[in-house]
Amino acid sequence: MSSRPPYKGSRRKLVMAFDVGTTFSGISYRYLGRLLTLFSFILCSTCSILDPGQVPEVKGVTRFPAQEHSSGSSKIPTVVYYDKQGTVRAIGAEAASEGIFEQAEDGDWYKVEWFKLHLRPNTKQTAHISEQLPPLPPQKKIIDVFADFFKYLFQCAASYIQETHANGRTLWNSLEDDIHFVLSHPNGWEGPQQSQMRQAAVIAGLIPDNTRGRSRVSFVTEGEASLHFSIENGLPADAMETGEGVVIVDAGGGTLDISAYSKSTNGAKDSFEEISAPQCHFHGSIFVSIHARQFLEDHLSDSAFIDDIDNMVRCFDRTTKLRFRNVNEPQFIKFGSTRDNEPESDIRYGQLKLTGCIVQAVNEQQRTAHRAFSVLQFFAVLQAHIVLVGGFSSNDWLYQRVKEDLQPLGYNVIRPVNHLNKAVADGAISFYIDHYVHTRVSKFDYGQFSNVRYDPQNSEHEARYKDSYVSLSGQRNIKNSFSVILPKVNPGMIYCAFFFSNFGRQNTQVSETKEFSRKFHLSRPTSSGLKSAPAMLWSYRGEITNPRWKDVDKG
Repeated sequence: MSSRPPYKGSRRKLVMAFDVGTTFSGISYRYLGRLLTLFSFILCSTCSILDPGQVPEVKGVTRFPAQEHSSGSSKIPTVVYYDKQGTVRAIGAEAASEGIFEQAEDGDWYKVEWFKLHLRPNTKQTAHISEQLPPLPPQKKIIDVFADFFKYLFQCAASYIQETHANGRTLWNSLEDDIHFVLSHPNGWEGPQQSQMRQAAVIAGLIPDNTRGRSRVSFVTEGEASLHFSIENGLPADAMETGEGVVIVDAGGGTLDISAYSKSTNGAKDSFEEISAPQCHFHGSIFVSIHARQFLEDHLSDSAFIDDIDNMVRCFDRTTKLRFRNVNEPQFIKFGSTRDNEPESDIRYGQLKLTGCIVQAVNEQQRTAHRAFSVLQFFAVLQAHIVLVGGFSSNDWLYQRVKEDLQPLGYNVIRPVNHLNKAVADGAISFYIDHYVHTRVSKFDYGQFSNVRYDPQNSEHEARYKDSYVSLSGQRNIKNSFSVILPKVNPGMIYCAFFFSNFGRQNTQVSETKEFSRKFHLSRPTSSGLKSAPAMLWSYRGEITNPRWKDVDKG
């Protein structure tokens, strides 16, 4: 655990971190002053009030509006019920309240869950995800659902602060107009997803729709947030010697995020560098549930218990999926009472028996996720600590398989005992305060399309002669060349063939203060044409090591 210095700001500040997860949300908070608090919402949000000269302390929030127990689970479901008019009828903890399921059926409400994955980048690799997700209501866009959920989380935070602190209402009124929000997202989310999340914050009333308001929102990847959490909660005090590596495996509800860092060698205390592009794979726990539902629908197609499948899947999620340990041993879904029996369907005394081979088929996503961990042995660090976080990492089978495969290779596999599903929320606040990561890597090639001088000795140029022209200076140029400014890769490090198509590639490291530039020149027939020079930055996401032309692998 690091020793956090006192907050050096000149005035009190409230910071909230919203971690909208695929399946669950939660809140934790930290005291940064005598009356001030720092909250973190697991699936929802995290708040933190910064008091000058005070050191923050993280605590948990276990009470939400409409939560059935006054002090119970810190998790709330990421679920929204809408009526046919598009009005929110139940959300978060309310969606799990007694009787809501029946009300939703009677009122023909829309149940929206797993909606986070609708925001994912639209790529060929993720195109198949849509058909596996529950659709959004006809009148709702994903930005609207995020806005409704952000609004709910904000209201939860406001109520909690005002109800649990002395002079809570006064405290809240003094800080609510200048709150800074940290929004976390999977490693694979990019600028367009961040832009939509920021706009959702505007719609939800968290920030005003102006430059100052938008500056009150920061973003952090779930992998980097989990690193910050692990420094505080998961890594042994003497584990992170200079130069050692730490790989964060965030096994959540929707995605499996893998991030790799090494302790900086520049002498700075608690300073880390990203050593490989963060990975994001759609192998989260909901896909295990999807496979389970598909199996149950086939297995019980002629059963009297066909209408119990929804309840069976809920029971599977709460117990069987997390406790599964051995593919050769039968597992059980306990869904009913001792009077529920149907031997021909393997149902006895309210329990449905899953044989080892069936469990193995149902847990295909778990095996796929495990294969993803094999990439870790290719990271070029002498020693590495593998830290498993996220709700899915509490699955003992997954944890044991990772340990069995990686410990013999010299890796130290760690699963923090405290609040695996709160890692992102708490870590997002630490990201804002501690900011341990100062160097990241380029995920793509960034550059600009330009014209290059024709070289008759260059075979590529000769083949592209038809695209050449004579410039104002009298020189022959070729159009549509891609001039890389920030390269994705440099030669040197072995790359894992499981996820990448070629070897000998290493992502370019970029410190927060490092600039990348390239000189271009502009020719115009008159001086007035040189008064401005608009430019557009492009990214290349293909597999060519050194992309040079616009029409090659243009996707």
